[in-house]
Amino acid sequence: MTAAWLSVVGIGEDGLDGLTPPARTLVEAAEVLVGGARHLAMVPDDRQGAGCERIAWPKPLDAAIPEIEKRRGKRVCVLATGDPVCYGVARKLLRSIPIEEMVILPAPSAFSLACARLGWSLPDVEPLTLHARAVDNLNPFVLPENRLVILSRDGETPGQIARLLTARGYGQSHMTVLARMGGPQEARFEGKAESWDAHDIPDLNCVAVDCVADPDAALLPRVPGLPDKAFRHDGQLTKREVRAATLAALAPVPDQRLWDVGAGCGSIAIEWMRAERGTSAIAIEQRGDRTALIAENATALGTTALEVRQGEAPGALADLPAPDAVFIGGGLGAEGVFEACWEALKPGGRLVANAVTLEGEQALFAWHDAQGGMLTRIAVSRAEPVGRFTGWRPLMPVTQYAVTKR
Repeated sequence: MTAAWLSVVGIGEDGLDGLTPPARTLVEAAEVLVGGARHLAMVPDDRQGAGCERIAWPKPLDAAIPEIEKRRGKRVCVLATGDPVCYGVARKLLRSIPIEEMVILPAPSAFSLACARLGWSLPDVEPLTLHARAVDNLNPFVLPENRLVILSRDGETPGQIARLLTARGYGQSHMTVLARMGGPQEARFEGKAESWDAHDIPDLNCVAVDCVADPDAALLPRVPGLPDKAFRHDGQLTKREVRAATLAALAPVPDQRLWDVGAGCGSIAIEWMRAERGTSAIAIEQRGDRTALIAENATALGTTALEVRQGEAPGALADLPAPDAVFIGGGLGAEGVFEACWEALKPGGRLVANAVTLEGEQALFAWHDAQGGMLTRIAVSRAEPVGRFTGWRPLMPVTQYAVTKR
């Protein structure tokens, strides 16, 4: 077994005084100390051996990983804020360096500290981060009575969160900003989102939100089947009832990738990403005006990481990372689309295709004969006014094909 040469030590605003004896020993015995300028300043030179090398994080931070690996065999200590495995640098390091070569000693995370200050139960909150992320990524979590604890990007982030909450109809939500927790300069700012006016907030802060919905606030849960009006579209939209059935067949799983082929306005890909943490999706759409709609919907519904590719399948599928699930909503008649998707699909992956035309159904029947799976007819009627009365108005029936690659 390879000996551990790399230590990752979580450190708080109280610096060395807040470290446990084992953590302090690792810091003081290091031959190479890595961290941000703020963290390095917490360790005076006289607390380390002569000749200790210091490396400040570069931009981008990933550039430091090869430099750390070059020092394998030396005693290398990385300083990190709070808990290094909670939205911290340890996640990046573990992509290149096996855990067997590391020792990770966490300090209390910002989430733990914030919940302790507010008396909230940590398992009952949504722990989120806006580091290198757009504030719109909060949208899937803005729900009545939900509690959020959010790591800020900088001192401007709380104001951005307040504006988002107000625009979503959650202006009555109570916000608490906790800055520099655990140190002598700890600060606290409070107020309602709609009247938020706090200034001079330190960059190192987190925001706790107790979500309160206005009576007319739109309810947009993460359960598949958002209202059709939640999406901007030109008519190319998988309707709510069919969309919910389609997502159920695709079965979103954390950290899995979807191809949405012939994506239209992107509703399937967006709901896939909202359903589970860590999911990703690539929306493939040949029309430029529709790719613009996809991007707009992704921003509004909090899936800004959705990748949009303009092009026509199957050519546009070349060189894409392999999917765990595929939805074919358009282009069923194009030669080679199904074959390209099936070939790329990972073993155990799910493929779902919907058709509303006889020609599309014929293609689904052929694939069913070739690969097995399940065919389902989905017929939906909605009650609508008929003069002074109410009647059932049917939507076009959809034939759905679902198959798992064995």
